[in-house]
Amino acid sequence: MWRWQFSHVLQAPLTTLPSVDTAAGPKSPHPACASRSGRAMALTQRDSATRILLAEKKSPQRHMKTWPLGFGVKLEIVTPFLGKYRPFVGRCCQICTPKSWQSSFHKHLPSLGFHNVLQVTEEDTRYRGWLVRRLCYFLAVLDWKVHSETPQDLQERIFCSKRVQDVMALKVPQARVAGSVSKSPAQWRSKVLQILGQIQSPFSLFILRLCSWALLRLLNRMFLNLLLHKGQLEMVRRAAQTPDVPLVFLSTRKSQLDGLLLPFLLFSQGLGVSRVTWEYQAYTPSLRALLSRLGGVFLPPRAEHMPDSERGALSRAILTSYIEELLKSRQHLVIFLEEPVSGVSRLSAPGGEWLSLVLGAVRAGAVPDVMLVPVGIAYDVAPNASHGGLSGSAQPFGLWSCLLAVRRALGREFGCVRVDFAQPFSLQEYTANSLFRRSCSQKSLEELLLPVILGKSPDLLDWEKWEEWYPGLGAAAELKAEERVLVGRLGLHSLSAGVSCSAVMAVAIMSALLLHKHREGVFLSRLMSDFSWLVEETLLRNCDVGFSGRLRDLVLHALCLLRGCVSLHRLSRGDVLVAPRETEAAVRELGCHSAALLPVFTCEAVGACAINALLVEMLPFLGPAELPAAVVLSQEELSRKVLALLQLLPRDFLLLQPCQSVSCYGQDVLDKLIQCGLLVAEEAPSEWLACDTARRRFPRKLLWKEMEDFNDSDSDYDEDAGKRRFKVPPWRGSGCLALAPPGQPPLPLLPFSRPEGPSFLPVCKETACPAGRCTSQPAREVSCCSWISQLDNCPDFFLFLCGLLGPLLKTFERAAAFLAESGCPERELEYLEKLQRFLVRKAREDGSFECTNRSLAASSVRTFKELGVLREQPGPAGPILHLSETFSTKGNQEQLEKFIGQFTSS
Repeated sequence: MWRWQFSHVLQAPLTTLPSVDTAAGPKSPHPACASRSGRAMALTQRDSATRILLAEKKSPQRHMKTWPLGFGVKLEIVTPFLGKYRPFVGRCCQICTPKSWQSSFHKHLPSLGFHNVLQVTEEDTRYRGWLVRRLCYFLAVLDWKVHSETPQDLQERIFCSKRVQDVMALKVPQARVAGSVSKSPAQWRSKVLQILGQIQSPFSLFILRLCSWALLRLLNRMFLNLLLHKGQLEMVRRAAQTPDVPLVFLSTRKSQLDGLLLPFLLFSQGLGVSRVTWEYQAYTPSLRALLSRLGGVFLPPRAEHMPDSERGALSRAILTSYIEELLKSRQHLVIFLEEPVSGVSRLSAPGGEWLSLVLGAVRAGAVPDVMLVPVGIAYDVAPNASHGGLSGSAQPFGLWSCLLAVRRALGREFGCVRVDFAQPFSLQEYTANSLFRRSCSQKSLEELLLPVILGKSPDLLDWEKWEEWYPGLGAAAELKAEERVLVGRLGLHSLSAGVSCSAVMAVAIMSALLLHKHREGVFLSRLMSDFSWLVEETLLRNCDVGFSGRLRDLVLHALCLLRGCVSLHRLSRGDVLVAPRETEAAVRELGCHSAALLPVFTCEAVGACAINALLVEMLPFLGPAELPAAVVLSQEELSRKVLALLQLLPRDFLLLQPCQSVSCYGQDVLDKLIQCGLLVAEEAPSEWLACDTARRRFPRKLLWKEMEDFNDSDSDYDEDAGKRRFKVPPWRGSGCLALAPPGQPPLPLLPFSRPEGPSFLPVCKETACPAGRCTSQPAREVSCCSWISQLDNCPDFFLFLCGLLGPLLKTFERAAAFLAESGCPERELEYLEKLQRFLVRKAREDGSFECTNRSLAASSVRTFKELGVLREQPGPAGPILHLSETFSTKGNQEQLEKFIGQFTSS
């Protein structure tokens, strides 16, 4: 059910692919995406009818051509999870919420399959007949149940609440401002009702059902299907049955459409109407009025921007009381944790405000507990403004803008949508465990990383980095310092869970291959092989994909959706050359899509960039003719590079859960490098075997680990733990990695030669040691070493992993180079605008437009402030940035640029 029009994509007529004859033969299954019935997702032999994933037949309302089953050639098959099952994603954290991990889950839930929400038939209504089949959408929406509604006496409850009465009685310090006069009860009631009207409005069932019917029609026109897992939905339904415990959905955000899509999904699946959080300043009053009648809630502007004024104190009291009454009535609340259409995973400030209000309601005893449900949303192509779809803009979004965006969206195809619900977990349980496990050994990023950048001894890299994820938190709810930290940890934990359970779509995989592996172009046959390989790599990392079908259909589906970013060329040999376009819009769109694949390979990408940094350090000591076929790296130095990179990168970008320490995550990085074949572990020569623990002694200095490290490793008391080494067989292929130090041209490609016997670089010899840290000893006694793998696919995989982190690291590197051109001191917004223009100018030199994302630039500014490069001072028109004394010199600025540049691959 897809409109395959490759004439818009091809630069030459593609005569090698057969045309479709829809009148002859059986109808083909859906070419690209997951089953509408959802019972089986794996595609195997064609003659095995019980295991073939068949999509629904072509709907009579949509006249679209489909590709046939066969193309006259033997095709490879997408065999998810080793040909058996898909991974069931979404289990909650077993460390932070062990009781929730056991509840609301049963072993039969993963086998329930998928359900297409957009497939509404007469079976979804109470009626039957030919007329019902034509009015099934309207009749189905009429049958959807609202369940909970707003209490009739909500206004009176809020007016009589203790918080509001304290403000009226001038007992709150903010209410006793200079010039404030006493008001009559009628005046106070009028102000309370006015502020409450800015926050919410009662439901309008007529508008709700009418808009739900219109949205159902619109989504069917825009998307092929909207899939959700029945097992995940069953977990949410079980959690919703807990008495006196409401649900709060903490969702990722990929488009402005998510604010309508997620409550529509919950409404259609019998979970009632949910309250959805929206930004007050992003919409015009007319659109805010419509959204509030559909269940939208807003932060009142005075509570957010003027918390110390009398009206700000009253707004804060009304908002807090409203959230308590909302949770008491067991109405579900939807909070978006990410910034809208940011392109990267980053916690949003409004999401932290709403999350703090929910935590405050539980702490105040308004409800006994709240069940939190992380949600992940994945699109093939998200309907953003840059892609010609629905999105916000710098100006407030109004009704006419919304209608115009809908009209533009109807002229495009956006592929498929997948919504995943993670396992619900208890807020009370998480709070209790988080306060118990809170680490006190935290230092600022300036204390941890600045000595490393300036060439001093790195002794604190394994300490925990202190980060404030919500700098302005506390305006909407009065929270103590430890409560603000708790809200930040909870937000990061929920965002990590939501992104982890999100499915990887076909367009994301295709974009990552074209941008980070085949930038110069690739044959279609090779592209199909790499697509199948990357799907398997994704599934083996316990991440699900949002599609299934025949391999050729999947590749063509992704290429069709990326028709504006690729060009196809027909070759005389019968193959097709696929080349990504080098335009700014095309590269930025490919970079936006490929970012969805980074959470899957974050550990491997960090490890590959750390290996790259060590290789860059070795190159000045080796000439091109001396570059060995095998390279040995110190395990200790590799661990230091990994820790340094982990400390540099923002924690919400890495999606590193607060319950996991940096040192443990660094060990996971090394383990993942071993699992993917880039490193191979070897036991160091010793006087006794590694399994002989009886002869070992405790060292003089016993280093106790973090409480979450419950593994039974003997590294705590093994003096020879640093003598382990990682050996990887030599890479074999057409050439060696073309690496070079920052600012120098890459080395020429050298041919590989696979040695007959063991081959390694004796780094511990005094004459060959790149860093000069080892003593002279025979090469076969080399310990504490890591060997780079030489498997067939390792060079490509190594560069692919470095490319995934490349946009962020290159942005950081260019932000460091921008320090010499910055006109500090200046306002932060002006600084960010100049940095954005600098990034665009640099991208036009080498075509790296994926590094011009504004969110990446904002992340670099935030990291530089934490690192002590930029100092922030309050100003009348906003924060003012100026360079610190340490980085006011050109030498230290070059040191910073060199430190970041070592992790980027040339």
